[in-house]
Amino acid sequence: MPPTTSARRLVVHGAAGRMGRRVVACAAEADAAGGPWRLIAAIERPGHPLAGEDAAALAGLPPAGVAVTSGWDVPADVVIDFSLPEALSGIVASCVLKQVPLVVATTGLGDAERRAIDEAARTIPVLESPSMSLAVNISMDVVARAAALLAKTGVRADVEIVECHHRHKEDAPSGTALKFGALVRESLRQTRAAHGREGRPGARPADEIGYHAVRAGDNPGEHTILFGMDGESFAVNVRATSRDCYARGALAAAAFLVGKPAGRYSMRDVLGIA
Repeated sequence: MPPTTSARRLVVHGAAGRMGRRVVACAAEADAAGGPWRLIAAIERPGHPLAGEDAAALAGLPPAGVAVTSGWDVPADVVIDFSLPEALSGIVASCVLKQVPLVVATTGLGDAERRAIDEAARTIPVLESPSMSLAVNISMDVVARAAALLAKTGVRADVEIVECHHRHKEDAPSGTALKFGALVRESLRQTRAAHGREGRPGARPADEIGYHAVRAGDNPGEHTILFGMDGESFAVNVRATSRDCYARGALAAAAFLVGKPAGRYSMRDVLGIA
């Protein structure tokens, strides 16, 4: 990515991973969301086996002179984190120290990571989402609205969430599936979750959400939220055809975050969803 005076200066944390490489590649596209972008640092943990490699070359691009390192010491406009939960605290601390906005695209976060994000948001803008996909976040709005409409009728609606991902995904159900479930619960008030079913579990309780996680092949992500009522049903389905949708969504989030005041943001803010 050739430097230009108007280019936003981008740091990618987890740059040698599958998603980090796609962020680097998508940021180099002429029509990249929020672009033009200039990659100024590619971060991985100390001792990473690809330390010293050119980040652009790892992403399948011509070398750009930005090596994979464990930190950065040049001015940056925003950081995109696509790493692992255990690596999050380090990049959060660095962003707070340098007062740089942070997009957290890492999933599978626990309470400690969420507390670190909340604390950081007191002094810098932080955007965290269980999915960077624009289609997923629009679908979340649709599902939340559907649940709210059904709640007004008092009609029983059984909700099942089926998610499919590649064989390498470590958490199940996906953070996105759990977020869909949380949105449904806000209106329909289910109090329990069933993670798959086997044997003779008996009749389905009305206050249950079913989660089903499929792990196979190289599926970048698919979610189906089924609402079943007596005599009718409908489903919301959202499917990624490549990981680039997550990378492009993260870039859109990063562009949104530049210049924002300290605070917690989400993809709803990026999309302007009230």
